[in-house]
Amino acid sequence: MNILLLTLLYFHFVARMPFLKAAGRNPSRSALLENQSKKCGTRATYFSVDGDEYAGEWLDDNKHGRGIQVRKKSSSIYNGEWKLGKRDGYGIQSVLGANTNTYAKKYAGQWENGMKHGHGVYFYKGCSGVYEGQWREDQRSGWGRMLFGDGDVYEGEWTSDKEHGLGIRRYANGNWYEGSWRDGEKSGNGKLYYCDKGQLYRGLWVRGELKCGTLEDLGAGEHVAQPAKCPIPQVKLVDVKTVLQEAQSGHFDC
Repeated sequence: MNILLLTLLYFHFVARMPFLKAAGRNPSRSALLENQSKKCGTRATYFSVDGDEYAGEWLDDNKHGRGIQVRKKSSSIYNGEWKLGKRDGYGIQSVLGANTNTYAKKYAGQWENGMKHGHGVYFYKGCSGVYEGQWREDQRSGWGRMLFGDGDVYEGEWTSDKEHGLGIRRYANGNWYEGSWRDGEKSGNGKLYYCDKGQLYRGLWVRGELKCGTLEDLGAGEHVAQPAKCPIPQVKLVDVKTVLQEAQSGHFDC
């Protein structure tokens, strides 16, 4: 009787006890509060301890979406798209002008992973130039057009922030070069039009220097307004092409 009574009492009380879940399955209160405190969606201006300001969209405590950031140290403003805390998409960067209280546009275009990447326009300091074209990881790469502060214009291919590939550079004095470039210098075959003299040089360049080629007069209308005033004397070589081929086949480090 005693054993039967104890068994009945055991099942009676166990059945009334609350079900206990395994430890760790429910998030703690601190974890819930931390998750709720994360910035998500559109927020008003957020001020950081270093003086920077940001107003815009957030996702899990990261700038994400559209927003405006003001950086105190660099005196700059970025207005555009963000992805997980980094500039990504289209955006405009402006900087505070020297001795002024106004912001001037520095870069307008595409960004990726916090760097200029894609098509964009960059304004160099002190009106020293404007570049419009392709970027790759903060460097001019691809096809682009550069207007230099001295009046020269280059349009063509870029690699690692330098003229590299095929391109044309029009000089402020009216002359222009069309041909190959390497690491920012004329290198390879190209043509240099001396519009002020009415002449054309065709040949080979190595590290920006002329190595071999031909110089000829141009008539009016052939990229020049007037023919050459002092015509080049006729070349008396028997086989001009052979001479050029032998020169170009030399051991030039192009």
